[in-house]
Amino acid sequence: MDFIRDHIGTFLVAANYILAIVLIFIILFKQLSPSKTMSYILVLLLLPFLGLVVYVLFGQDYRKSKIFNRKNVLDQQVVKKILNELSLEEKEEDAVEEILQEKTKLYKLIHNTEKSKLTTYNELKVLVNGEEKFEYFLKDIEAAQHHIHMEYYILEDDTIGNKVIDLLCKKAKEGIEVRLVYDDVGSDISRSNKKRLSGAGVLHYPFMPVLFSGLTGKMNYRDHRKILVVDGKVGYVGGVNIADHYINPDNGRYWRDTHLRIEGEAVKPLQILFFTTWDFVQEAPVKLSDRYFPNTQVQNRAGVQIVSSGPDTDWPDIMEAIFTAIMTARHYVYITTPYFIPNDEILAALQIATRSGVDVQLLIPEKSDSWISGSATSSYLQHILEAGVKVFRYKKGFIHAKTMVLDDEICSIGTANMDYRSFDINFEVNAFIYDKETSSVLKEQFLLDLEDSEQVHLDQWEKRPITARFVESTSKLLAPLL
Repeated sequence: MDFIRDHIGTFLVAANYILAIVLIFIILFKQLSPSKTMSYILVLLLLPFLGLVVYVLFGQDYRKSKIFNRKNVLDQQVVKKILNELSLEEKEEDAVEEILQEKTKLYKLIHNTEKSKLTTYNELKVLVNGEEKFEYFLKDIEAAQHHIHMEYYILEDDTIGNKVIDLLCKKAKEGIEVRLVYDDVGSDISRSNKKRLSGAGVLHYPFMPVLFSGLTGKMNYRDHRKILVVDGKVGYVGGVNIADHYINPDNGRYWRDTHLRIEGEAVKPLQILFFTTWDFVQEAPVKLSDRYFPNTQVQNRAGVQIVSSGPDTDWPDIMEAIFTAIMTARHYVYITTPYFIPNDEILAALQIATRSGVDVQLLIPEKSDSWISGSATSSYLQHILEAGVKVFRYKKGFIHAKTMVLDDEICSIGTANMDYRSFDINFEVNAFIYDKETSSVLKEQFLLDLEDSEQVHLDQWEKRPITARFVESTSKLLAPLL
């Protein structure tokens, strides 16, 4: 026993590396991407004990294990009926292909991988920043007549958060069905507010609850979506969470964000997506009816596909849609993202597009809210600058919008960042929009944001300190795990 006590550290290190070697063989048999495989191997070998923790938190492949089952919702007759009604007739499909030309590949890819129907009758409004979003958001909740469905990554116990909670309680007491899903790591709701929600009749559940949410940080598979559906007629999706710092002006850092309000057919797939989450978080089987999917009165034509991805989908659908959009662009691609940690596919798409004559412009924050993510982002700039991509860093505050617009024809607004976490780990949702008017609004906003930004030039970038390059290179090794 004395010998074991005297050499306990050696035994623990030896046990760590034995387990690390076993995990390395498991990783090799998983046939992950080379970059992710190397990242795991390096972490396991270079960071004793911590590497094991990282693997436990990141290494589980929920997409393969199928613990998130969507069939309980998607197999219901009412859902099959709705999806069938949204299917385009042959004549309409020919018209879409004529308008989109080679970009038809995008909507077909989305449809074939996720069965996300291309809806055509929609009224869209781009909402800039939290103050504009909440003006409409609160009015729509107040006007609810049958149900309110809300799924959010962040719901805070602050001024705007309590305003939303007050309104949900009020509507529930009026007899409106109110369902709320909040991420247990991202959100911070007090016990008293949870009790108040329950007392008012609001059905609410945390998504994948954890014991110590303050300590888990981002090291989990989280529900990063921001969804509101009211009466099956109005839907919201985008980057703006429910917290005071999303609203300007305040005493904090200026927050630039983008959200989308939808009226029309596209609310139906958004509603179906909410119910797949609801089915997962609550124990009783969900039973759907036509009341949740009313016929739309919208006559405006604007094509929208609601695209989701996460451990509950067979493919990284949002990443593949972004990749295809970039590769089909003819004139320009303007991308805004707070976190730019691209995988090999997106990096190659950006480089190929710009080298083939497409004007590719990327807008990112000047200062990230995470130093390691910011360093990882910087590690990729050299590659895309050399290829000819124009990079701008937003200086007015923090830019949190997740948008893309190309060729005055197609755009995307959603929750997915341009990083590994959004592509492979978190639950995300984006609206891909085939509409010149909405694309024009996003393009104008992008150009406005450039006025508060500074362009990064290759010759200047190459002069950054060697210490910064070292930190960037180290962060890049961990990029697939961030």
